[in-house]
Amino acid sequence: MAERKAQAKDLVFALDIGTRSIVGIVGRHVGDRLKVLDVELAEHGKRAMMDGQIDDIRQVGALARTVTERLENRLGVHLERVCVAAAGRALRAQKGSFSLELPEEQSIDAEQISRLEAGAVSDAEAALQSDGEGRQQMFLVGYTVAQYRLDNYPLSNLQSHSGRKVEADVVATFLPGEVVESLYAAMRSAGLQVASMTLEPIAAMNAAIPAELRLLNLAMVDIGAGTTDIALCKDGSVVGYTMATVAGDEVTEAIMKAYLVDFRTAEQMKRGLGESGEIRYRNILGLEERVSVPEIQKVIDGPMENLAQAIARQVVEVNGAAPSAVFLGGGGSKLAGLRERVAKCLEMDEKRVAIAGNNFALSAFSDGLELENPEYTTPLGIAISAGLGLLNDSYVVMLNGQPAKLFRNGALTLQDILLMNGYTYPDMVGKTGKSLNLTVDGRHLVLRGEAAVPAVLRINEQDASLTAVVHAGDRIHFIPARSGRPASRTVEELLGAGFRGRVLVNNQEVPMDTPLCQGDVVLTLGQTAAAPQVRKPERPEQARPAAPVPPAEPASGSEPARSAGPARRAGVQSGELHVRLNGKPLTLPAKENGGPYYLMDLLEHSDIDFEHLDRTVCLRVNGVEQGFQHELKEQDSVSITLV
Repeated sequence: MAERKAQAKDLVFALDIGTRSIVGIVGRHVGDRLKVLDVELAEHGKRAMMDGQIDDIRQVGALARTVTERLENRLGVHLERVCVAAAGRALRAQKGSFSLELPEEQSIDAEQISRLEAGAVSDAEAALQSDGEGRQQMFLVGYTVAQYRLDNYPLSNLQSHSGRKVEADVVATFLPGEVVESLYAAMRSAGLQVASMTLEPIAAMNAAIPAELRLLNLAMVDIGAGTTDIALCKDGSVVGYTMATVAGDEVTEAIMKAYLVDFRTAEQMKRGLGESGEIRYRNILGLEERVSVPEIQKVIDGPMENLAQAIARQVVEVNGAAPSAVFLGGGGSKLAGLRERVAKCLEMDEKRVAIAGNNFALSAFSDGLELENPEYTTPLGIAISAGLGLLNDSYVVMLNGQPAKLFRNGALTLQDILLMNGYTYPDMVGKTGKSLNLTVDGRHLVLRGEAAVPAVLRINEQDASLTAVVHAGDRIHFIPARSGRPASRTVEELLGAGFRGRVLVNNQEVPMDTPLCQGDVVLTLGQTAAAPQVRKPERPEQARPAAPVPPAEPASGSEPARSAGPARRAGVQSGELHVRLNGKPLTLPAKENGGPYYLMDLLEHSDIDFEHLDRTVCLRVNGVEQGFQHELKEQDSVSITLV
């Protein structure tokens, strides 16, 4: 056997793993088209696929190996990298929404938009799994932003706009993890490395409807044996994809039942429907029989009508109305009379429903092979996508030392790859620990949880952002963010070690080491030996600035020493305290017991509804973050805001 050459970087190898057969195509990019060098097809010996999904991994892997070896022998090349596509049967679409509250009005940048969209995608996945009994890993195929909002105003693009609250609604499409894993496992069984993965309806679209035609509202319907995949385009891009559970096998099974033949014989009879006269066949009883084509057409009339109606129903559901034109591809598109039935169900002119293949020549050619066959729609689409740069056969990205699972339909960012490999928005960003809401001596307190530890994001050992574009061969190192611990306090930690009185929690006297729970009502009875202190956790991502050191308490019966100017002295003499709260002046009358004011005393003046908090409260004095028990001084500038 002659020694085989290694697979060149520009050599594209695509496999279409179908319900009835596996088709392999090898080609390379020449000019602005793909030159197809060879095509190979092999049918499954027994049913290894169920409705487009892999049932028997080893059998599918063995047949894929057979197709690969035949191509290798004829081309003298060792094929090792393969482009594949997943069937659309298990696709799940779900709406999701997410919002970000910014600390102040600011210009919206790409990184914030990326985080916003990632949060909406994670919300969609959570909604998708809310009805399930257990968490199932889902792989993101793609998503479309349905609407942005900035400060409740709808926008089509947030970039560079300024505001405080941004929101996004998305429609995200997922595949269950087992669908993706089984396809990767079958390729590993065949000795192949998956270079890229897309969806069959997207691949079919890339073959039958080149990008320059997508300004029109067109539908690509790929009718296979087990599934019918549908993709729609308009205004220059793919706007939706779906599938119908009815396909060519339903027609074949009707022939099997009517004429008592095996599946292979029924397939041959179906392929002969385009001819005139009679069809000869042998039934399972061994009898030679004859049947006219019109008789068979009557038998399959019901299944064909069901298929045409299912196609029309799905197209209208996704597109909102009948498109400008429809292309039918796949083996099922050859069924005599189906094209006319689809046009009728869509209430379209028959001339606007065509069999795919006429446009293949715009993107692909071959010196000796006929490529116009509509059965080549998906395999040729995978190969065209790879060869023309829509998919790159060498697009292998390593994620934490393992090849990442990729659905490519253009450039991918780091965020795209993480979402496609099962990571969620909290993994990328992390969440601040849950706040602890308490009522202490009639005042509502919110103790903030610990800040999240940010994720580690590196591409080729360099720090990267979620919006960074990932290229072929890149190595990603990702450590998920760690959410902060929820706020927790014991009674002693809340009131301070110097407290000497009694404490009631929810009207029950408790010891000082009692942990407090969400919504607890704390009532102190008696005097404290020292001002109570609320201990806030240190923020791990930055050093906490030192708080101002308060003056020493004066001896009992003596006047406090003050060295401030006239305004401060006037405040002391009257017992009033003059501060600025959120930029506005505020005068506080003297307390009856002559005691000082604490930061918690200003909460009631902040116009924040503490009974219905949905965010945490940030407290700052003179620009420095402080706790609720921080003692206020004359002319302090206080900020109480929600974050």
